[in-house]
Amino acid sequence: MQIVGELINASRKNIRNEIREKNREKIVEVAKAQYDAGADFIDVNAGIFVGKETDYVKWLVQTVQENLDVPCCIDSPDPKVIEESVKVHKGTPMINSISLESERFDRILPVIRGTGIKIIALCMSDEGMPHTRDDRMRIADKLVNSLISNNIPVENIYVDPLVQPIGSGDNFGIEFLNTIESINKEFKGIHTICGLSNISYGIPKRQFANQTFMIMAITKGLDSAIVNPLDKKMMANIITAEMLAGQDQFCEKYMTAYREGLLDF
Repeated sequence: MQIVGELINASRKNIRNEIREKNREKIVEVAKAQYDAGADFIDVNAGIFVGKETDYVKWLVQTVQENLDVPCCIDSPDPKVIEESVKVHKGTPMINSISLESERFDRILPVIRGTGIKIIALCMSDEGMPHTRDDRMRIADKLVNSLISNNIPVENIYVDPLVQPIGSGDNFGIEFLNTIESINKEFKGIHTICGLSNISYGIPKRQFANQTFMIMAITKGLDSAIVNPLDKKMMANIITAEMLAGQDQFCEKYMTAYREGLLDF
C-alpha cells in the first residue's frame, strides 16, 4: 500500500493558519510525523487561499523537501498551480489530479507528458460525478487509454474512482469497491487510489468507518490511499488486511510491524 499523507491541507482548521503564516517549523513537524508513520508521499494543498494558492503550494513543496527526502503529492484543482509547483519539486512528484473534464485534461496533460510524473486519474467528466460502477468504468476506460496514448506509462497512473459519502447514497460504498475490482481486472499494472475518508462524511464515528472501509477496499485490490498515517489503527488495519489478502509473502511485513510495535494502539 502506497500512503499519501493527507494532513497538510488548508481545509483542516489546525493547519490553515500555519500555512497562512508560513510557519515552517510546524509544517515540517507535521510532514515528518507522517513520513515517520509510513507516508510515501506528503500531500500539499492550499486550495482555500484564492489568489495566493500558487505561492503557498510552492512554499509547502520547498519546505517539506528541504527537510525530508520525500516526494510530494501536489493537490490542486488549478492546473496553473500544478504547473508552477512542479517546477520547484525535487524528484518525481504525484499530481492530484487529472480528469476527463475537457478543460482540466487539456491543461494538465502537457504538464505530465514525457516527465515520469505520477498522476491521479479522477473518474470525473464533463457530465459530472459518476454514481455506479458502470459510470465509473466508462470514464476510467476513456481516461486511462487517453493517458496511455499520450505516452504516460501505465504504472504511473493511479485511478481514483471517486469515493462519495455513504450518507448520500446507500450504494456508494459498494459501487466504489466494485469499481476497484473491475479496474484491476481491466487494466493490468495500473494503480488505484482514493481519498478514503470521504466515505464517512456527515456520519458519526468517522474514524471507525474509515478503518473498516479500508479493509474492504484492500480485499478488492486498492493499493494506494490518501489517508492520515498518524491513525495507528488505520495503519495496522492496512498491514493486516494486506497479509490476509495474500499480499504479504510469508507474513514478513506483518511480523516486522509486530516487532516494531506498530500493531499496538
